[in-house]
Amino acid sequence: MLEDCKNALERWGGVHSLIDRWLDQRRSLLISFIELKEACDAELEEISKTRVDTFSELLMDYISAGHFEIYPQLAEEAKAFDDDSALNIAAKLFERLEMSTAMVLEFDEDFASPVRCQQNLVRLPAWIDRLSKGLAERFALEDKLIARLHAAHSPQQMKSPA
Repeated sequence: MLEDCKNALERWGGVHSLIDRWLDQRRSLLISFIELKEACDAELEEISKTRVDTFSELLMDYISAGHFEIYPQLAEEAKAFDDDSALNIAAKLFERLEMSTAMVLEFDEDFASPVRCQQNLVRLPAWIDRLSKGLAERFALEDKLIARLHAAHSPQQMKSPA
């Protein structure tokens, strides 16, 4: 059993640092989101395209890292541990995550060009409210995904009782 734990740590220890970096991205995203929300509350007309772009880039980078790095890595880990239950849960969570991904892509499109940004600036506070709800749900789902697909396979969880 100890050897299995050592092998798991060697094989999946990199997943932990990948998740840590991703959660750091989440923190940066949230800081940018709060700053944009505060700007909306203060002087909506003064919000620059650059400020919206900064937030949108962080948002797209975060979503992309989840879809193309984190989720596949977590699924591979569950497969390696023959954890079919985790894979079934992950499939359901992935479906729900797709809804917020569609919302993020729509936001990015609405503010993609300077003209579109100017045209849609008046809708930014409504977008902020919508993103607030969508991102809160997404983060909760992602946390469940991490807990089920990664934390369940961590060496601490795999140790047998003494």
